[in-house]
Amino acid sequence: MAARDWLAVYLKGFAMGTADAIPGVSGGTIALIAGIYDRLVTAIAGLDVEGGLALLGALLGSHEAQGRREAVDRFVELDLHFLAVLGIGIVTAAVTAANVIHLAVGSYPGPTYAFFFGLIAASVVVLRVAMAIDTPRGIAIAVAGFAVAWVLTGVTSTSIGDGLGLVFLSGAVAICAMILPGISGSLILLALGQYERIVGTVRELTTALVGGGDLLGPATVLAVFALGAGLGVLAFARVVAWALETDRSATLTFLVALMAGALRAPGSEILEATETWTPGATAALLGMGILGGGLVLVLDRVTAGVEY
Repeated sequence: MAARDWLAVYLKGFAMGTADAIPGVSGGTIALIAGIYDRLVTAIAGLDVEGGLALLGALLGSHEAQGRREAVDRFVELDLHFLAVLGIGIVTAAVTAANVIHLAVGSYPGPTYAFFFGLIAASVVVLRVAMAIDTPRGIAIAVAGFAVAWVLTGVTSTSIGDGLGLVFLSGAVAICAMILPGISGSLILLALGQYERIVGTVRELTTALVGGGDLLGPATVLAVFALGAGLGVLAFARVVAWALETDRSATLTFLVALMAGALRAPGSEILEATETWTPGATAALLGMGILGGGLVLVLDRVTAGVEY
C-alpha cells in the first residue's frame, strides 16, 4: 500500500476513535461507513493463540534472513500492519477527545450530559427497528436488557467502588461494544460508572507527560483497562459474534434495551448538576439534548444504505 493509503487508514481510525469516545456514537458504525468493517472484523478474528505463537516463533528467528521473511509474511497474513495503523489513529483521537470531554464535563456537566442523553436516546430510536419485541420472548429479552442496565447504572458508582477489577471488566465489555455497529462502547463505560474516570485518567496522564507529575497512578489504571480491552477482543467479542450469528434479533433486542436502560446514567448526572431549573438552564439542557439527538439522526441518514 502507498503512503496515501496508510494515511487514509489512519484517518479512518481517527474518526473511529472520536466516535468511540462519545457515549451514544459507535466506532463500528464509522468503520462501516469508511468501508473497513469487514477487514477489521476479519483481522480481529485472526488474533488467536495459534497465530500469535506462529508470529512469536517467526520473530524469535528473525536474526536470520529466512526468519525475517517469515516474520514479515506472518505479520502481513494476520493483517497486523492494518490493525497497527488503524489503532494508532483510534488512540490518537480517543486521547484528544477525552481531554476535550473531560474539560466539558468539568465546566458544563449539565449541558454535556444532556448532549450525551440526546445521543443515546436518538440511538435507541434509530435502532428500534432492529428489535424483535412482537412476541412474549422478545418482550422478556427487552425487559431483561433494560432492567440490567437500569440497575447497573444505579449501583456501580456507589456500591461496586472504583477498584481495578471494575476497570478491567469495563475495558473488556466496552471494547466489544465499540466494534459493534450502532452500539456505543463509551455508553457501556457510562453505564458502569467508569466513563468519567477513564476520561479523567487519560487527561491526567497526558498532563503528566507534558508538564511532569505522577505517571504511575494514571498509567496503571489505563494499563489495566487496556489489558481488559485486549482480552475482551480475544474472548468476549467472539461470544458476542456467536450470539449475533446464532440469534441476531434476540441479541440486538437485548443490546438496544441495554442502551435504553443506560439512559439512567446521564439522566442522573443532569439532575445532580442542575441545582436550579431556571428557564435559561432548561433551554440549555433541551438545546444540547436536541443537538445530540440531531447528530445521531444525521448519521443514521448518511448510513441509510449500510447493512448492519
